[in-house]
Amino acid sequence: MVVAILVGATAMSIRQSSLESSEIAHHFNSSIEFSAQIITDPMATSTGKYSFTARLIEFTVDRKVFHLRVPVRVISRNPSNVLPGQMIAGNARVIESSESRVSALLLVDKEIAVTTKPSRWAAALGSIRSGLRNHSGEGDAGALIPGMVLGDTSKQTADFKDAMKRTGLTHLVAVSGANFAIVSSFVLWCMQFFIKRTQHRLLATAIALSCFIALVRPSPSVLRAAAMAAVLLSAQASKRRTDSLPALGFAIAAVVIGDPWQAQDAGFALSVLATAGLLLLAPVIEEKLPTHKKLAGALAPPIAAMLFCSPILVALSGYLSPMSIVANLLAAPFVAPITILGFIAALVSPVAPLLTVALVAVIRIPAALIAGIARRIAEFPVLTIHNGKIGFLIVAISIVFLWLFKKNWRTTTALFIVAVLALTWIQRWPAGDWQIANCDVGQGDAMVINLHHHRGIVIDVGPDPQLMDRCLHQLGITEIPLLILTHIHADHVGGLQGVKKHCRVGTTWFGNINAGTHARIDDIDIDVKWPQQGEFDDNPNNSSIAATFTSPNFTLFAAGDIEPPVQAQLISQIGHVDIYKVAHHGSRYQDFDLMRELSPSVAVISVGTGNSYGHPAPSTISALTQLHAKVLRTDIDGAVAIRAKRHRLSIQRSKRWARLFFWS
Repeated sequence: MVVAILVGATAMSIRQSSLESSEIAHHFNSSIEFSAQIITDPMATSTGKYSFTARLIEFTVDRKVFHLRVPVRVISRNPSNVLPGQMIAGNARVIESSESRVSALLLVDKEIAVTTKPSRWAAALGSIRSGLRNHSGEGDAGALIPGMVLGDTSKQTADFKDAMKRTGLTHLVAVSGANFAIVSSFVLWCMQFFIKRTQHRLLATAIALSCFIALVRPSPSVLRAAAMAAVLLSAQASKRRTDSLPALGFAIAAVVIGDPWQAQDAGFALSVLATAGLLLLAPVIEEKLPTHKKLAGALAPPIAAMLFCSPILVALSGYLSPMSIVANLLAAPFVAPITILGFIAALVSPVAPLLTVALVAVIRIPAALIAGIARRIAEFPVLTIHNGKIGFLIVAISIVFLWLFKKNWRTTTALFIVAVLALTWIQRWPAGDWQIANCDVGQGDAMVINLHHHRGIVIDVGPDPQLMDRCLHQLGITEIPLLILTHIHADHVGGLQGVKKHCRVGTTWFGNINAGTHARIDDIDIDVKWPQQGEFDDNPNNSSIAATFTSPNFTLFAAGDIEPPVQAQLISQIGHVDIYKVAHHGSRYQDFDLMRELSPSVAVISVGTGNSYGHPAPSTISALTQLHAKVLRTDIDGAVAIRAKRHRLSIQRSKRWARLFFWS
């Protein structure tokens, strides 16, 4: 295997060098005319365009024609219904790509011309894929079926994808070794009724798997999954797990030699580790579990696979969900029926659509159950780790430790769980009582004033509903007597659905409030200082609701996004405050006389990490520092909770250095 890795590394180096030295690499930032052959199915991007890889055959720049055959990534508005093998032509801008497998990125602004028809074979496979997709129906269940059967996730919403990720069920909608194992086991079982000789059965199974590979597309990940499935099937057939380890090594070597870039692919590492976990750890867990034999056999595989894969999962996602074991156990009984019946439904869809409809109607029930499991378990907290590399080391060392002390596995596991719970409780955010919290919602604003008893005043809701919902959940807020949306910009109102998801909302201030408005909620006095009717209506920032919040323990001025002309008008209306929610994410557009008048003890700046606006401005930070204000930034400090007692403030940051992991 070491030799294979060395050979693969050499091949990848040579191939990478050839890609970097290809003619297209000499024309970055140029506009070209091109002709190419599609390699992969177009996938919709978050911007509404389509992305696919293609083999660049010819391109023209400055009336010079170049002929070559190199892979490129194409981003275009169309087409979504083309198939691999078809030829396309168009005009594009050439950009250097960070993707190692391709020579360049082609950005196509205008329509792409499809110059050839698909082959009969490609058209037949395309009709099978589209047939299942079109007949699967709507909703989460309808989106799940094509994903589980063919790896087609085009119908899944971003919210549903996030739920599948948080519950550790994403592997169900990616063609993996499990798909091949299920299909091959089903074919082998069927062949026993028609073919007596074992060799002929295996041949028939190999043919069926070849057809399945063609149907789901022979991408590197699919071929990798097929290799891992072959290892598992050989282990099952031989009944000797130790003999399967050399087979796993051979499969790894074959994959790396055939496609050297797999060595850089996290999916490859996950496939190898999952397979190794099933071979090495699953039998140990099955033996040690004090349960019924069949139940132990069902519990052992997902536990083993998750334990072996957890270091890389933590490094990639930044969190680990203990409930993923429960989710996988609950979903496991439904995977095989959906895969088998869905495969049959897809195959017959071009010739027997009624049968496809009937089969889909049957599997929609278990698909809906899996979708419900994902949605429900996604609401449970996950163990979040700030640094992926540190998370990898922590989890990897923990697994090795558990393996070394596997003879006393119950005691070791109990001690490990107690240690994790104790550390997360110590590192929890917010810890204890708090009066004001500023959520970390990226490039946007969201602040909460605690009214206790799970109640709070909310000022703006950020751009992302999920981040806002997560923050309110962490703060324990379920009721919002007053919701203030300062102005119409998306970074202040985009997360509104996240507020309404689990909270009862009372009064909302949004464009219906003017200066002079006063309200009192519990012991909080709210005085609106801006906007004035008829002034600065042409600038939404200067239409922001700016207000002071006064209690026996603190004073707060929340400025929205008001800019210097408005800030200058408020100098005489506001005196010293304890906390200043800095206007417009700390941009350079500030009236420093207002800052001096406020002279805050703490200045809170809500800003996204690495934002393109240059927020916060160095001049703003410098001015606040000269006023001896403690500057808190969500891009550096994370979410911030402030305790206040008789105007004495203490601060808790979610991104403090010692907070390695926490439940979210």
